[in-house]
Amino acid sequence: MGRIFEKRKHKMFARFDKMAKAFSRIGKDIAIAVKQNGPNPDNNPRLRMAIQNAKGVNMPKDRVDAAIKRASSKEEKDFQEVIYEGYAPHGVPVVVECATDNPTRTVANVRLLFSKNSGAMGNSGSVMFLFERRGVFKFDPATLNLNELELDLIDAGAEEIQTDDEEIVVYTKFTEFGHMQKFLESKNLEPKSSELQYIPTTTKELSEVEQDEVMECVSALEADDDVQTVYHNLA
Repeated sequence: MGRIFEKRKHKMFARFDKMAKAFSRIGKDIAIAVKQNGPNPDNNPRLRMAIQNAKGVNMPKDRVDAAIKRASSKEEKDFQEVIYEGYAPHGVPVVVECATDNPTRTVANVRLLFSKNSGAMGNSGSVMFLFERRGVFKFDPATLNLNELELDLIDAGAEEIQTDDEEIVVYTKFTEFGHMQKFLESKNLEPKSSELQYIPTTTKELSEVEQDEVMECVSALEADDDVQTVYHNLA
């Protein structure tokens, strides 16, 4: 009985940590968007996207409003977006997206996390050529009728559409991301999330034990406060 309780408690804390990380990540996205183009989402596509993504992870509206207000003040930190590259164990390429107010601290932390987890920090460009920057739009199947809209989505820039019972994922080229955003807004369609992501052009197969070692490194990087997203090409 005690073991079952411990497992449930572990799962509960894991969900809480994941939610806290998602809220922190979106809070930084909001701060960057507001600093760049102001607090009015009507005139700020990046802020609209961040607010939309906040809804997708059930971030309370009062927290979103507070993040926008905080970002509008002179006291809010200026976050810089920086990208680091490296290798997880077994030569798996990794791209680490960060938003930081102190790049010197962040690069030192990322380098240390790679080193502690049997990985290695790389130079700029060392693995980026193995990834492609693409738009990724995720929908609840109940909110998107593919039979009616598939051709329109393709006209709006959809390069690939993946579907299952839980979600519909629409991929676009980097250059078509804004076009797809405008199309969705014109149709009053709200994705669960819309992001520019680094998608691997090939994937790497490893044994289960090796996969666990790679994911330990990835998880350690993701846990850092300055890290927004970690991409890899593990199959």
